[in-house]
Amino acid sequence: MPTNKQRRDAARRHLERQLERRQQREASRKRTTLIATIAGTVVLAVVVVVVVIALTNDNKKSNASSTTTPTASTTPSATPSPTPSTSYPPAKGAAVSFQGVTVKGAADLAGEPGVTAKSAKAPTKLEYKDLVVGKGKTATPTSTVTVQYSGLLYKSGKAFDSSWSRGQPAQFPLTGVVKGFTQGIGGTSGVPPMQVGGRRIIIMPASLGYGAQAQGPIPANSSLVFVVDLKTVSSAG
Repeated sequence: MPTNKQRRDAARRHLERQLERRQQREASRKRTTLIATIAGTVVLAVVVVVVVIALTNDNKKSNASSTTTPTASTTPSATPSPTPSTSYPPAKGAAVSFQGVTVKGAADLAGEPGVTAKSAKAPTKLEYKDLVVGKGKTATPTSTVTVQYSGLLYKSGKAFDSSWSRGQPAQFPLTGVVKGFTQGIGGTSGVPPMQVGGRRIIIMPASLGYGAQAQGPIPANSSLVFVVDLKTVSSAG
């Protein structure tokens, strides 16, 4: 029969074992909590990185899509006219062709002309054809003008810009656009300036457009076609 001392020793050992198991369970719970916390932090960090990358890519796409704004190195759609946006009907009347460019409704200034282009031969100099000869104020290479225009790639006829599709004319200084657009409207040696009320086909070599520099939908070394209606000449140098 166990003595009192033996019973006390047994009870003490039993209590020690209980305390040890409890400590082990508490340590295991803390390890699990720590692991879960670390895992959650890692997942959150990954999510933040993914969101930052996605936002950066969206900003890059947004910037790329806005490269055809009006400056000396982009398309000529500088500062839009303050007139309200309008839906324009297709131009009516006879079509006129010139050097691989065809303009439907060539003389109908009230409607958007239908323009197509296809040429395997790149121009070596600026070419032009007046579809309607204006009788108003004459532009110069330093004028600020208001125009309606369509811009296409000369080789394929693919449209890359149009004030008609934006629903309002564009206004800009001719000193702030590509040389071919400046010369084709404001005039240069061998090319007479446009007058208000005129419509003109302008075909320009890449050297008078963007050269070897691609611009958004315009590939490098692209010859360009513009069909331009001159609406106003706000100032002239």
